[in-house]
Amino acid sequence: MHIQGEHEEETAMHDSIIKVGIVDDHAIVRTALLTFLSEQIGIKVVGQASSGREAIDLVRNVAMDVLLMDLSMPGQSGIDALTMIRAKAPDVGILILSAYPEEQYATSLIRKGASGYLNKECQPDEILNAIRTVALGKRYISPAVADLLARQLNRGLEAPPHEQLSDREFQVFLKLARGATASDIARDLSLSVKTVSTYRTRLLEKLALESNSDLTYYALKNSLID
Repeated sequence: MHIQGEHEEETAMHDSIIKVGIVDDHAIVRTALLTFLSEQIGIKVVGQASSGREAIDLVRNVAMDVLLMDLSMPGQSGIDALTMIRAKAPDVGILILSAYPEEQYATSLIRKGASGYLNKECQPDEILNAIRTVALGKRYISPAVADLLARQLNRGLEAPPHEQLSDREFQVFLKLARGATASDIARDLSLSVKTVSTYRTRLLEKLALESNSDLTYYALKNSLID
């Protein structure tokens, strides 16, 4: 019978620890999550970030299993960062923890590469369950999101127009709806102003709208922005 040595035991224990990154623009939220997760057996917080751009750098420089990320942040948001993080770190689980209700973003973001979506009003135990599920390489589908997915399947092609937008179109749409200029968007998304203008024209056509104020009204009406 093989007796596992101390070094092997330590290695096994280290390998079983789930390494988590936290991304939220509110320091109090990051501190609360850090305190809560640090009390859990088998979970270690390995880094923090306060914006989408910092989240990309965090994933690039720190090894982790799960990134727990907010959506609404100044500059480059979680939505902006999601596609880039998924491209740079395909094996990292991206768990969205947002104040927005599930029906606004959950199914769209899961289709775009998120591993799961939780509302910030969820119970702490659900966050733990989601982290552990995502760390296994699985998607975490909460009952609320499962219900949304089922309803969308039943609706078939009746999904709202914004759900038909590409990842980049959706990013540009939300920024325009919040009043960002073409120059602001070009800087945040590393695009040319001309490319942003092209996206704007395409968006207005796809959503059957005529102006930036129409985009803002559409986003407010569909609860995509505050």
